[in-house]
Amino acid sequence: MSWRSSFRCSKFRHIFGKSATKEHSYDGVPITRSVHDNHYCSANPCFIAVVTECAGGGSFLVLPIHHTGRVDPQHPRVCGHSGRVLDVKWNPFDDYCIASCSEDCTVKIWDIPVCGVQQNLTKARKTLIGHSRRVGLIEWHPTAENLLLSAAYDYKVLLWDVSQAGAVIRYPVRVVLMPIHHRYPSEALLLSVSFNSDGSRLAVTSKDRHVRVLDPRTGKILQVSSSNSHKANKVLYIGGLKLLLSTGSSSWNHRQIVLWDPDDLSEPLYEEDLDGSAGVLFPFYDPDTHMLYLAGKGDGNIRYYELSAEKPYISYLTEYRSLLPQKGLGVMPKRGLDVTACEIFRFYRLIAIKDLVEPLSMIIPRKESGIFQEDLYPMTAGNQAAMTAQEWLLGVNRGPVLMSLKPDPRVPNPYPETPAEKGLVRQLSSLRFQSSPAAVTEIGQDFIEEVPLWTYCCTPHCCEPAERPPPMTECEVG
Repeated sequence: MSWRSSFRCSKFRHIFGKSATKEHSYDGVPITRSVHDNHYCSANPCFIAVVTECAGGGSFLVLPIHHTGRVDPQHPRVCGHSGRVLDVKWNPFDDYCIASCSEDCTVKIWDIPVCGVQQNLTKARKTLIGHSRRVGLIEWHPTAENLLLSAAYDYKVLLWDVSQAGAVIRYPVRVVLMPIHHRYPSEALLLSVSFNSDGSRLAVTSKDRHVRVLDPRTGKILQVSSSNSHKANKVLYIGGLKLLLSTGSSSWNHRQIVLWDPDDLSEPLYEEDLDGSAGVLFPFYDPDTHMLYLAGKGDGNIRYYELSAEKPYISYLTEYRSLLPQKGLGVMPKRGLDVTACEIFRFYRLIAIKDLVEPLSMIIPRKESGIFQEDLYPMTAGNQAAMTAQEWLLGVNRGPVLMSLKPDPRVPNPYPETPAEKGLVRQLSSLRFQSSPAAVTEIGQDFIEEVPLWTYCCTPHCCEPAERPPPMTECEVG
C-alpha cells in the first residue's frame, strides 16, 4: 500500500474575508422583516438593491455602488408594488434593469436611471400578471436575453419574455409547472431554483424537500432524488464539474450539504453534516475558482470549500467569523471585483439588527499586490447575451459569452514608428534631467514651442526649482 499524504495543497488555503468599515458600508438601511428564505439583496457593478421595510405596500432601495456611508432615511425608493417585495434580481445583461416580485401576485421590470433613483419610482416598464397568489422566486436565464422565470404560491412556474410589446404582459411564453385538475402537488411549490451554465436544465427544490431536474422548455421532470435522509432546501448547479449541490437537513435535523450527479439522483455522491443550527444554508459557487461558500441565515460565519470532479469532491478550507448575524446576502458579479487587490468574491451582508449592509471581500494574499494575477482571473461570464429568447425557445443551447477581467487592455499600434519619431521621444524624455527650461526649444522646432519643463513630467511638482537635480560636473558646482 503506497503512502499518501492527507494534506491537500491549494492556492486558496490562505483565503480570508475582509469586511468593510462602517464608512464604506451602507448604514441606516431599514432591511425588510419578511421571513421568506430569500437573499433580499442584489448587486451589479453600478448599483446595489436592498428590499426594505415599508408600510402600506412594498419597496426596495437602489443605491449607486459607491454611495456608501449613512443613507438618508428619506432616500427615494422603488415603491410600485402594493404588497411586500419578496425578491429582486438585476438583469445579468443590463445593469440598469431590475426585476422584482411581490405578495401582490405580480412581477415588475424596472428601468433605473443612469444617475440613480432621484425620486420615488412608481411606474414599472413591464408588469407581468399571470399568478394568482404571491410570487416568491424570480430568476433570469443565464445566457438568453429577456427571459425571466417566476415561481409562486399558486403552484405555477412560468417563463416570461419581457421584451414583448405592451406595459402589461398577461401570458408567459412557457408554463414550466402548473396544477393539474385543481390538484396542488407539493413538488410544484418551489423553494429554490438554479439553471445550469447554458440554461438547458433547471434544478429545483420543492415543498416535499426533494431535488428535481427539469427541462425548462417543456416542464418535463427528468430526475427526482429518492433519498429520504436528506431534506433539501436550496439547490445549486456546480458549473464545469457536472455536479449538483443541495443544502438542507438530515433525519436528525442537522444542517447538511449533499453532492449529486445531475444525471442520476438515485444516490448522493457525497454527504456531510455540519452543525445543529436551524438557519437555512445559502450556497454560493464561483465556477472560475471552483470555490463554494456556505452562509447560514442568522449566522455570523461563512464557510469556504474547494470542489473537484474527483473524490472526495469537497475540501474544507476555512471560514469567516463575525458576531453580527446576516439576514440575507447579495453577490457582486465577477466583472465588478477589484482585481488589483486579488479580490475573488464579494458579498453584501444584510445585518438587520444594525440596519447595515456590509461589503465582505474574499481576498487571496499575494506578494505582488496591484498586479493582475492570471491564475485567479480566467475568462469569465460577461454581460453579453449568447442568444435571443426566441432562439432558446426554439431549442438552441449556448454557453455564456466570456470576457477577460484584465484591466485596461492596450490595443497595439498598427502603424510602426519611424526612427525619427523614436529619437524625438528619447530626446523629450531626457529633458527632465536638464536644468534649463528653454532647452526644449533646441529640438523639434516644427513640433513644439517653448513650454515649461514640468509640463513633460508625469509626477506633479517633481521638477520645481527647489528640487533641481544634483550637479553633473565640477563647472556646475561653482
